[in-house]
Amino acid sequence: MKPEKRGMYGLGQPVAAAVLLFLVLAMTMQVARAQTSSPTPTPTPTASPTPTPSPTMPTPTPSPTQINAEISSGATVLNLGSSFLERLGGQATSGFDRGLRNNPGGGGASAAAEGPWIRAWGEAYGISSRTDNQGEFFGDKRTTWGGVAGIGARVAPGVNIGFSADQSRTNVDVPLALQSATLDLTQLGFNASIDRGPWTWAVALVHGFGSIDTSRDTGAGIARAGYRAQLDGALTELDYYWTVRGSRVVPKFGLEYVRSTTGALQEAGGLDPVAESGATLERSRALLGAEIGHYWIFDQKILDLSAYGKFVDNFSQNFGSVVVSLGTQSITVQGIGESRYGSDAGASASLSLGNTARIYLNYDGKFRTALQAHQGTFGLELKW
Repeated sequence: MKPEKRGMYGLGQPVAAAVLLFLVLAMTMQVARAQTSSPTPTPTPTASPTPTPSPTMPTPTPSPTQINAEISSGATVLNLGSSFLERLGGQATSGFDRGLRNNPGGGGASAAAEGPWIRAWGEAYGISSRTDNQGEFFGDKRTTWGGVAGIGARVAPGVNIGFSADQSRTNVDVPLALQSATLDLTQLGFNASIDRGPWTWAVALVHGFGSIDTSRDTGAGIARAGYRAQLDGALTELDYYWTVRGSRVVPKFGLEYVRSTTGALQEAGGLDPVAESGATLERSRALLGAEIGHYWIFDQKILDLSAYGKFVDNFSQNFGSVVVSLGTQSITVQGIGESRYGSDAGASASLSLGNTARIYLNYDGKFRTALQAHQGTFGLELKW
């Protein structure tokens, strides 16, 4: 072989190896570039769970039954004002007293013979009453104990005046509503009468003020409240006095107006204590009836027995409404009153121990559609 060809073959082997190495490197770089340029797969998003809303507590709302004791107490103030007014009017127009004014000592002497006189009296009384269910008012029972002291005078022939004060405490129970109240009431009264022949005209005025404390069992403690009360009233009555041999019949006609107010309150303690606005109650009524009686004289004493009956027409009543609030919620609640028509009835026994002292027992009853009240009174009167 020639030397030129052998040299060419010796040079070709390294070149081939270099070319092969280049190709391997090129392929390796291509694979690496392909792997680098391949996109990373995006992970599939996972849905977040919807949060469960927390339960909300219901907003407490006041109920009309939460203030049954307050409604009852307001009506009690008005009724006690009427009761005192009518006792003052009855005292000024009582047929027995009227007879003694015109027939001193029961012996037929002239009224002018007795001259001016002063009298003082004291009374102790108790009242029991019940009000039936009326709508959202569950009904109540009320018990009152009180005393009266007064002084009066004859200021001219046939003209008489008197002043008196009444102090009482009333316990109100609303058992179905788990509520109760106490009412301490002071009343100041004035009465006057004018006698002209068989006719007697009388007026009576009353102003009262007091405090009310209520309590309510909420199931988680007692909610209590205290507030003030006030009343004003007036009564006028016209009577005709007719007698036959110690017996008498006295037709009577009267008009009465009473207005009471109670202050605002805020309960404290217990579960869901409520607030209440003040209330105003008004009532105008007409009373038409008659008294019958008879007296006996024995041993220088005079025993008198009498009874009366009246038809009652409450021709105008404003029961009053209050706003009851609990938190941001509030409602309006109507008060309670008497039925339009009703009747009053009573009886009296009186024993005069001479010309200067008298003791007496009275019964007075009030009968309405949803209300009954019974009052008993024991009194002592002194004159000089």
